[in-house]
Amino acid sequence: MNNFVLRTLSAIVYAGLVITSIVLQPQCFGGHPLLFGGLFMVISTLAVREFHALVGSDIRLQSLAMIANALLFTTLYFLFYGDAICSALLVAYVAIILFALIAQLFRENTNAIHSWGNLCAGQVMVALPFALMNGVLMHNRYLLLALFILLWVNDSGAYIVGSLTAKLPKGNHKMFPRVSPAKSWEGLIGGVVFSLLAGYVFYRVGWTADMGLTNSLWFAAFGSVFGTLGDLMESLLKRTLGVKDSGKFMPGHGGVLDRFDSLMLATPVVYFLFVYLVNYIQ
Repeated sequence: MNNFVLRTLSAIVYAGLVITSIVLQPQCFGGHPLLFGGLFMVISTLAVREFHALVGSDIRLQSLAMIANALLFTTLYFLFYGDAICSALLVAYVAIILFALIAQLFRENTNAIHSWGNLCAGQVMVALPFALMNGVLMHNRYLLLALFILLWVNDSGAYIVGSLTAKLPKGNHKMFPRVSPAKSWEGLIGGVVFSLLAGYVFYRVGWTADMGLTNSLWFAAFGSVFGTLGDLMESLLKRTLGVKDSGKFMPGHGGVLDRFDSLMLATPVVYFLFVYLVNYIQ
């Protein structure tokens, strides 16, 4: 099987699982999205493991970080649905984090600062964005679906415009050539334009109708820009470590972080600006 066919099949399976878990989710336990919760807790845990494997965390720290991620995801999963069990889960999450930090006192021949930094970075950059998806889903499952599609559209728009402008006599203007030589400012603008068109479509089909057209377009613009920045952050991580892919999670596509890197910044921005802030003001 050639690489193009492999990439295409992997992308179809990936998109199918994401869309199914968000839209066609079987619900139980008082309306909880069981398929989404189970699928993305596994994916987020694999992403945290992948992150710690990349930065060289030992197996003990990897294990504690994976447990912490599962607890954080589950805490927010129940928190956004108002279940009292989230309090106990939060206590367990804090206890695991504290244990992982304190454990460095009892370990010899280790770099405590390196381990602490890896743990905190993995929780903030990887675990938290995945956990916040629960809040977006609870607010409006179609908003979460729109976020995924928006980032796919943004990538396509940036690639198309960036490829076309690269053929100009003087080429295009690179954003951060030391991080990602292919990304250009023209591609960024193209991604934003495509995303704004997607934002308008989301509004027209009713997915973001509760936000109004203006906020739907802001949602598209912020998602596009911060999705690109999340992609660049992951590229910087890989370039610093001297690796091409973060892992081998998806055949032909790389690791978990390679597939979800755009969400590392886009999800927190969308949640706090278009879910939490809007609800708070209302």
